[in-house]
Amino acid sequence: MRFIVTLASLLAVGLLSNITMAKQPPNVILVMADDQGWGETSYNGHPILKTPHLDAMAESGLRMNRFYAGAPVCSPTRGAVLTGRSCYRVGVPEHGYALRHQEITLPAVLAKAGYQTAHFGKWHLNGLRGPGVPIWDHDPFHPGTFGFQHWTSVTNFYDRDPLFSDMGKLAPQTGDSSDVVVARALEQIERQAASDQPFFTVIWYGTPHSPFKASAEDNRPFTELNQQSMHHYGELVALDRSVGTLRAGLRKLGIEKQTVLWYCSDNGGLKGIKPGTVGPLRGNKGDVFEGGLRVPGIIEWPGTIQPRQTEYPASVMDIMPTVLELAGIEHPAKDRPADGISLAGLLIDPGREPRTRKQPICFRYRNKAAIVSDDWKLVTTNVDQGQFALYDLANDTSETTDVSKENGKRAEELEQQLKTFLSSSDASEAGADYPEGNVDPSHPAPMFWVEREDYQPFLDAWKSRWEYQSMIEKKRKR
Repeated sequence: MRFIVTLASLLAVGLLSNITMAKQPPNVILVMADDQGWGETSYNGHPILKTPHLDAMAESGLRMNRFYAGAPVCSPTRGAVLTGRSCYRVGVPEHGYALRHQEITLPAVLAKAGYQTAHFGKWHLNGLRGPGVPIWDHDPFHPGTFGFQHWTSVTNFYDRDPLFSDMGKLAPQTGDSSDVVVARALEQIERQAASDQPFFTVIWYGTPHSPFKASAEDNRPFTELNQQSMHHYGELVALDRSVGTLRAGLRKLGIEKQTVLWYCSDNGGLKGIKPGTVGPLRGNKGDVFEGGLRVPGIIEWPGTIQPRQTEYPASVMDIMPTVLELAGIEHPAKDRPADGISLAGLLIDPGREPRTRKQPICFRYRNKAAIVSDDWKLVTTNVDQGQFALYDLANDTSETTDVSKENGKRAEELEQQLKTFLSSSDASEAGADYPEGNVDPSHPAPMFWVEREDYQPFLDAWKSRWEYQSMIEKKRKR
């Protein structure tokens, strides 16, 4: 099937002059780290970690200094990436929840329009918890059920010598997980590039999520650190190297100018790692302060994106509307509540960079919530208690000083906007956005894969693997 896009749709989004030169909409590759904090790049000033390939990407693309995850933990952000909606709306409020089939996903929309779609690496949207294991082809929530035509995936975080699944079949790998996943992705990208259809490829790393296990060579710059920190940063060395491999692969195939490469992390950096993971920001993974939400963000599109930095606030919820606009595709349910906006104008024309964001970015995690409106941020660590703090991020990136008393009207406005969002997301979580008016009653609750029947035949073979050993032993003691 050839790519389906009309002249009228391109005119409607105002991108005809940019896209017709390439004869078709761009390829899109989304790359996401697992627990990489905002401070864990050398371009953001890390004191010892060197990330030359991410630095080069930031130098040649759009470096987004205020890019946000969808939530301060992983699965919720992943659900937000694929839907353009906040995590509570899509029924993924916490790690290990399955994404609802009632959601409209980016890969499904793109595939229907003629894109080739593929997923590589961490999935964590099929309702299973615990270290990453292969996803079987009979799993009712595997990536293929959400629009990925090809998938080489694992349930959750993965480390050295990972056990992948190729379209649901066991596929053991050898080597650092970042090197492995990019190598597998490039094999598919080469096949995709030979087609006359554009492609959409997602690469979700397992790095630098704990547990950490890097090679001796990658650990070499960090041998004076404690073991945990050494292996953590060693894993990031490998991740950065694999980004370089991916960028070089696109150039070798001659498709870099036809490809949007979008890099970010799924949440803020971890506590307990020395040196710290979030730079000057407050908080870590699990917090709705900047350190838990703000992450590295880079978009590279050689020949189209003018290399530069921006302080414009954006989030992973903007990915779906942006990609659809670049592809000239309308969302099939435009009236469904969404939380992202298109950044297409920001990417293509620096002169179109708006001074203000037309829609605030809202976050909700457990009993915590926050709203970002340009330079202002309102935070509560306990929604039920109704206590809010206002921060001026332009002058207080570290969120040290509550300025709500001096800016009472603004604080009240943001509090009302946040409460409106929370109410709306409550309704979405209950299923109000779906044609049925409710959530599919068969949708599963999270569980650990070690408890699921279809993994029982593998426990003996996997019990000696370092990443699974403790979980399997605990199960057998119960």
